[in-house]
Amino acid sequence: MKYYLLVVCLLLISPNLFSQDKNLNDFIKKYASQQDFNGTVLVQKGSGPLLYHQSFGIAERAFNTPITNQTIYQVCSITKTFTAVLVLQLVENGKINLNKKITDYLPNYKGEAGTKVSIHQLLNHTSGMKNIDTAKDSNFMKYGIGFFHTPYTLDEIVTKFCSDPLVNEPGTKFDYNNGEYMILGRILEELYKMSYEQILNQQILVPLGMNNSGLLSHYKLIKNLATPYYRNATQSIIPNLPIFVEDFSASGAMYSSTADLIKFNNALFDYKLIKKETLDQLLTPGLDEYGYSVWIRGGKGPDVKYKRMERYGRIMGANAAWFHYLNSNVTVIILSNTNFTDLGDFARKIGQFIF
Repeated sequence: MKYYLLVVCLLLISPNLFSQDKNLNDFIKKYASQQDFNGTVLVQKGSGPLLYHQSFGIAERAFNTPITNQTIYQVCSITKTFTAVLVLQLVENGKINLNKKITDYLPNYKGEAGTKVSIHQLLNHTSGMKNIDTAKDSNFMKYGIGFFHTPYTLDEIVTKFCSDPLVNEPGTKFDYNNGEYMILGRILEELYKMSYEQILNQQILVPLGMNNSGLLSHYKLIKNLATPYYRNATQSIIPNLPIFVEDFSASGAMYSSTADLIKFNNALFDYKLIKKETLDQLLTPGLDEYGYSVWIRGGKGPDVKYKRMERYGRIMGANAAWFHYLNSNVTVIILSNTNFTDLGDFARKIGQFIF
């Protein structure tokens, strides 16, 4: 009798499940087609089975190589959340105080910010430091992308480009600046007495089995890495400009896959990397709704059910979006090798469709 009831329940429930999956599949497929999306989409509820995991488009246009779910991408500024977690791990261990200043951990730092800017202000982009990100989409095709055409160590980058005078009073203005996370990377190196790459591997990538993730380098040949393509104002499609992407280091030099990033997401929100109260700090919005490495959007009025963590990454054609809907525990990860599609809009509409 119990077996009979179970079968009946499954017959009643399963068509709805299949219908929901089919509808989500149709919605994403239609959006991808209409918006010229190239990349991989992953959707998960909680830490359970994936609701969706599919890929579209071409990874290497010279050879017409298709993108698959195993394709690896530059994830750009998603790297910042890995850096923030590494810093907060040391906060939990009493090795870093969020209120202490740069020179408390980098005594040789010569910039004006050294004795004035706290770790907290580096994490939430309110340091008041001069922004090192001078290249914009509208001009990098003509003038290049800043100092990234020359290889530097992280120490050299902090010394040469992240030590200018302050332009704002620390803590008073949000200004998204890769330089702040490069300084955090140097602090990690100083405290661990090893390279940022070694720290990242030791503390996160190896323990989580993120075997298809790491730091990009011109000295590495990374299997299944998609070539990024940029569409300029004349609608020409070109591969990324030649730069030393490893210069982005702790602020944006990582590569990964959707399957690896969901491991990081699940470990983070299951409190396996940092404690709940520490994660709450990371997710507490300040200026520009920005916490530590992520934006916290929604949560007010009719948008309350869509409260979410948003993290983007973009370097020319490389493009990434990672959303975690905080009230429903739904995660959307979208990785792309083009700038053709607004990934933020895509992730928001997937979340709204599911709810």
